[in-house]
Amino acid sequence: MRVMKWSMIALAVSAGTSQFAMASSQEESKGFIEDQSLTAKTRLEYMNRDQRNGGGNIALPGGGFKNGYREDTGISELLIYKSGFTQGTIGVGVDAFAGGTARLDGGEGRQGNNLFASDDDGKPEHTQSKAGAAVKFRLSDTVLKYGTQQTESPVFATDDSRLLPEFATGTLITSKEIKGLELTAGHFTAMSGQQNMGHDSINGAHTKGLTSADIAGATYQFTDNFVAGVAASDVDDYFKKQYVNLNYTLPINDSQALNFDFNGYKSKSQGQELAGDVDNRIWSLAAAYSLGAHKFTLAHQRSSGDTGYVYGVDGGGTIFLANSIQYSDFNFADERSWQARYDLNMKTYGVPGLSFMTRYVKGDNISTDTGEGKEHEWDIETKYVLQSGPAKDLSFRVRQAFYRASSNVTGDVNDFRIIVEYPLSIL
Repeated sequence: MRVMKWSMIALAVSAGTSQFAMASSQEESKGFIEDQSLTAKTRLEYMNRDQRNGGGNIALPGGGFKNGYREDTGISELLIYKSGFTQGTIGVGVDAFAGGTARLDGGEGRQGNNLFASDDDGKPEHTQSKAGAAVKFRLSDTVLKYGTQQTESPVFATDDSRLLPEFATGTLITSKEIKGLELTAGHFTAMSGQQNMGHDSINGAHTKGLTSADIAGATYQFTDNFVAGVAASDVDDYFKKQYVNLNYTLPINDSQALNFDFNGYKSKSQGQELAGDVDNRIWSLAAAYSLGAHKFTLAHQRSSGDTGYVYGVDGGGTIFLANSIQYSDFNFADERSWQARYDLNMKTYGVPGLSFMTRYVKGDNISTDTGEGKEHEWDIETKYVLQSGPAKDLSFRVRQAFYRASSNVTGDVNDFRIIVEYPLSIL
């Protein structure tokens, strides 16, 4: 599931912002060096998953599992360099990254949280690293980038929920020539996973990995309050997907607003059907009421078709749905799920940077070979970001999920995480 979803309204706002200026982005370029940036992001993550029943880490020869408790601690450093564009009609630039991780705690008997890959002896690696780069070209307000990069398309999104993010290799074109409109198109041939550092190491249940993926999308900001987007993908020998998003905000006054967010996918397997015979339609509708420091959200999500919604080989973040939360995505075949959520921003009460969230999601009507399945999850989360001083932007985040499901769905899990992150701007 996706820890932080990039909403279509956020994408559309970024698409429209530069369009209010008379000059194009390339005309305003200051130069390759003048517009460059270098950031270093340090992340410390502790994670444990207690498989309450029906699951474990190491299978025993006679059946069952040796251990159902997974616990890891690690630290990562990710350097990201972004050059500016050279001046002229067509600007040229380079983006590059280098990242490494170190295991601080967690052994063979407790692995399984996807923080580290395993060595030839089945033990988690002590250190891992990855690096990559992409060349970019800009004409007016259209950018072509070729190489290794992170992606945010709802049909092809790299995940960043562990120590280092996924990175995709390919070509992406992003155009913002028309005010309020963002167009994207891309072709990708490899995906580096979060756990496995290799150039083409995304697999999980998809042992062959990414073959190739073609994507396209459009987002348009019709008014200040209404945004719509569509996208489609063709992942060779896996599946084809279509996606739609509608996002509308109704301001009530300076401290109150209503937001409605609809997301929907249609998926169908193709070719060798490496992800199985996929046939799914899934949608979610969320309504959020903001009142000063408080936000109350209700959401409904519904899946139909012969299978559940499948993703992963096209990026671990490719699930822009309301009920994709900390542990479960509530995306099984025929599943119906409901969510109630509460957010609190403590800035109003004199503690800027401190926030709190809790939510409960319940799903039922899951189609299984042994009858209807059910699941539910309760999440609690708090985060604090330092607002000033030498450690400005240092954040502390605590996440707890309690997941329970009927035996014909999966096992019960308690998922606990502590994430400390420090982004530092060097250039």
